[in-house]
Amino acid sequence: MTTPNTDTIKQNPKSPSTKTTTAKVSPGISEDVISELSREINNMLSFAIFNGITVNTEVNSLIQNSNVDDLINAHNLLCKNVAPATPKSIGYTQKLNKDGNGKSIFRKLPLLRNLVLLALAFLVAYIATGMSSEVNNDSLDEGMMNNSGIPLLLNITYLSSVAGLGVLFFLLKEVSISLKKGSLIPENAIGYLSQIILGIISGLIMSEIISFYTTDPKQINLFNKSILALVGGFSSDAIFSILQGIIDKIKGIFISPNTIK
Repeated sequence: MTTPNTDTIKQNPKSPSTKTTTAKVSPGISEDVISELSREINNMLSFAIFNGITVNTEVNSLIQNSNVDDLINAHNLLCKNVAPATPKSIGYTQKLNKDGNGKSIFRKLPLLRNLVLLALAFLVAYIATGMSSEVNNDSLDEGMMNNSGIPLLLNITYLSSVAGLGVLFFLLKEVSISLKKGSLIPENAIGYLSQIILGIISGLIMSEIISFYTTDPKQINLFNKSILALVGGFSSDAIFSILQGIIDKIKGIFISPNTIK
């Protein structure tokens, strides 16, 4: 019987005697996070220097050490220094300035363009419905319950356009302040859209549902209802808080404070 040559025997990779080595993953902060941390620190420093914001001098020594703990402490200090701006809003502003070279402000910032176009649309609707003979003191005094057809549609459109102008007046001012402070972020567009809808609803609630009638309801004229719609659109957050407070008080009457939610 011949014995096999040991030199020709190949080791089976599936043999239990074969040892496989796997790379150990060490816990901790990844290099990508550290790089992002350093980038945000540099952006905040650049933003603070460019806008004349006072920076805590402790940041310098913390950055030079390049220790993760020191970088986090430096990041926290700079966030306090540049507030209400945030690393995200500063990065978004820098991206707008970089991508918008040679562009007009409306092409550089579509959010501002859309708000201006909406304001013009509400203004056109306000003028068009205000010129109609169906929109007058008497038709507005009748309100939604005693009106119908085309006059009702025109009156609701009129009040909605006034409320829309009120909320756009507030939002355009807020956008200009956010741009000046560097606190604008892309998600604001979604929040502004919902706020416009809430403003219109709030204006209609103020002018048609929560009307401040005097002893004579006919004294609520075109001027008064327009003011209520304008205030409702401008202060939709305040109207929401008032209604929420009323609901909470009603719930407090019927629900015991010890009730587990």
